[in-house]
Amino acid sequence: MTEYDVLAEVYEWLISDAKLPPAEFAASFDDVLSLLPSNAHVLDCSCGTGQLAVGLAGRGMQVVATDASEAMVRRTAELAEEFGASVRAMRANWEELPDHFEDDTFDIMFCVGNSLHHAAGATGRGAALESMSRLLRPGGRLVLTSRTWELVRARGSRLDISDRLVRRNGRDAVVVYRWEIAPHWEEEHHIEIAIAQVDATGPVLVRSELLSCWPYRYEELEVELHRVGLRTEVSTFDLEAENYMVVASKV
Repeated sequence: MTEYDVLAEVYEWLISDAKLPPAEFAASFDDVLSLLPSNAHVLDCSCGTGQLAVGLAGRGMQVVATDASEAMVRRTAELAEEFGASVRAMRANWEELPDHFEDDTFDIMFCVGNSLHHAAGATGRGAALESMSRLLRPGGRLVLTSRTWELVRARGSRLDISDRLVRRNGRDAVVVYRWEIAPHWEEEHHIEIAIAQVDATGPVLVRSELLSCWPYRYEELEVELHRVGLRTEVSTFDLEAENYMVVASKV
């Protein structure tokens, strides 16, 4: 299981400037949020450090935030306290969600930040999506964002080094991705993410973590969503784009 225990402490360097403020992160989903009542029941089931969950709670929604990483959940709770936001944060992976919540509980669920590829292959991905579907009320929506894995695999194993410094908390850092692309789609791939904090007067501090992932084609995702009773309403998939979003409703 991918933990993010190391990266949780420096995860803000991986969030874009535009989405770092919680209100702005939530605003990036205005189109789908406009369809909900102001007090909607929301589950962010890959909450990371909590920017989206806190932003949604700031709009008056009833928000639960879960993540497989205990460290990420802790940071979400800390951010909620900082903003005075009411967010219930708890550790749970996708398959554990039905153990904590009744079926048909949520009006909308978010699985964003390119998280689903951490589910172990088609079996794990299907189980994760089944759990998400169970917790949605009929007519409820799942919002999912993903890398365009067709592009990632086409580029092969490589080292991507950011060409600019990212400033967070008064410190600059360089972000490095090392991709290990397996020969076949269904095999376990790896991404090592390193954040090298630099200081003109001090040593470079590097935090890195090797993460497992199982990529998938967009067409596979569409089939898997349909299999668990979710119908695609919106898709921004484009083979030439780096990322895409899918909004699927529960039939």
